[in-house]
Amino acid sequence: MRGDPRLEIGGIARAHGIRGEVVVHTHDPDSEILGEVTEIWVGGVVRKMLEARATPQRGWIVLLEGVETRTDAEHLRGQVVEVDREALQLSDGDVLLDDLIGCKVVLVDGREWGTIAAVEMGAVQDVIVIHDGAVERMLPLVDQFVTNIDIAGGVVTIDPPEGIPEGKVTTR
Repeated sequence: MRGDPRLEIGGIARAHGIRGEVVVHTHDPDSEILGEVTEIWVGGVVRKMLEARATPQRGWIVLLEGVETRTDAEHLRGQVVEVDREALQLSDGDVLLDDLIGCKVVLVDGREWGTIAAVEMGAVQDVIVIHDGAVERMLPLVDQFVTNIDIAGGVVTIDPPEGIPEGKVTTR
C-alpha cells in the first residue's frame, strides 16, 4: 500500500541445507536488494541477515540470525519477506508498483476512470487492475497506455486503447 514503511519483495520458498539457511524468491528476479541490506522482515518480524548469496534462479540463499537448524528454517516456509522502504535507493522518476494501489485513474482528457485496486505481475508485462464502481478493467502497465504517474498526488493518467474488456468486480 502506498507509503507503507516496508515493502514486500518476495517470500521464503524453502529450507536449504542443514545450517538453517532459507531460499528467498524475489518478485523481481533482477533485484539485488538482498545483497545490499543487513536486515529483512520475515512474516512481520525483523531478522538480521548473517549471509546472503544469489542463486542462478530468481532466489537468494539467506542465513538469518537465530535460525540455526533446518527445522528452524522449515518453520519460515511461505513467510512474506519485506525490506524497509528507506533501504531502496530509488532514482528520480522511479515508481514502486505497490505505490500505484489506491491511486485515482484519469483519462488524458481528465475524465475519471476508477481507482487502481491491484497490480498483477506478468511474465511479459505487468497489468494494473482498475475498479470503477462494480466495473473492473485490466490495462497493461506500459508507457503507451500509462502517460503520467503522480504518486504524490495519487493520480495515474492513462490513454487506453479502444475495446478494453470490462468485467464485474468480484469480492474474495
